[in-house]
Amino acid sequence: MIYLAPIQGITDRIYRNLFPLYFKGVDMAIAPFISSSKKMKPVNNLLREFYPDKNTGIPTIPQIMSSDPDDFTKLANALYDIGCGTVNWNIGCPFPMVVKKGRGAGMLCHPARIESFLEKTMPALKPRLSIKLRIGLTYPDEVLQLIPIFNQFPLTELIIHPRTGVQMYAGGVDLDIFEQCLNLAKHRIVYNGDINSFEKLEMLSKRFGSIERWMIGRGLLGNPFLAEKIKFNTEKPYDEKIKIIRTFHDHLFDEYSKILYGPSHITNKMKEIWTYMGGFFENGEKIRKKINKTHHRDNYVDVVKKVFDELI
Repeated sequence: MIYLAPIQGITDRIYRNLFPLYFKGVDMAIAPFISSSKKMKPVNNLLREFYPDKNTGIPTIPQIMSSDPDDFTKLANALYDIGCGTVNWNIGCPFPMVVKKGRGAGMLCHPARIESFLEKTMPALKPRLSIKLRIGLTYPDEVLQLIPIFNQFPLTELIIHPRTGVQMYAGGVDLDIFEQCLNLAKHRIVYNGDINSFEKLEMLSKRFGSIERWMIGRGLLGNPFLAEKIKFNTEKPYDEKIKIIRTFHDHLFDEYSKILYGPSHITNKMKEIWTYMGGFFENGEKIRKKINKTHHRDNYVDVVKKVFDELI
């Protein structure tokens, strides 16, 4: 089973709805996090993003960023009431602004806070709960104190990215620590981190034979055919892939154009997507530079048309 990882600013509802129209193999997605707040109203624009009639693509689990049990429970139960049977708690986000507030990976070095959080939330939660985490904030063995805590609660699964928070996305993943987590945990484990090729997943699968669920983020955004290759071991011709990516891009552009109105809003949104999508092409860096120089809608459309015309 393959999950699409949450990438803030990219894997939103529109992206998730359109992705399976063009690319096969992804079974589930975790949405980019929403933050709980005491000021959150019962009917909120953030909740509307998860209404079943607005989510017609990849089946999606909403993710909540929170360090407050009461706020988390309120938001999680509101999501359950609109049809979300499972929510995910983010204690893995490594970004400094999040960590400084004691959220995301900022919680990983505080086992007592995590235990207290779960003790307060679990009895009051309507939905099932999964957790996405890293192996520590500063030290990779911090997670080894957390697994016994998680084992006390009826969680659906742990999604583990074997890097520390301070690593961000640099350096290698720690597969030895991940293996220790696998041996200690009573829950189902999902592996997440640096799956960017069929061969990489094959290597991980051989080492971790009990893992049946894999989460892919940057590797899948950079090569949207990767899940299809992994699951079905099929490969489309390069020219056909380019045409599919072009059609997908144009569909995304049309849908985002319906909600982004400023002269540069749509171009800024599409530039974010090209940050990852450009990696699919051999001259991806050159393409990204051309696109990043555009500032207005019409200029962007002209440049992208020329890029794809030259590729095909």
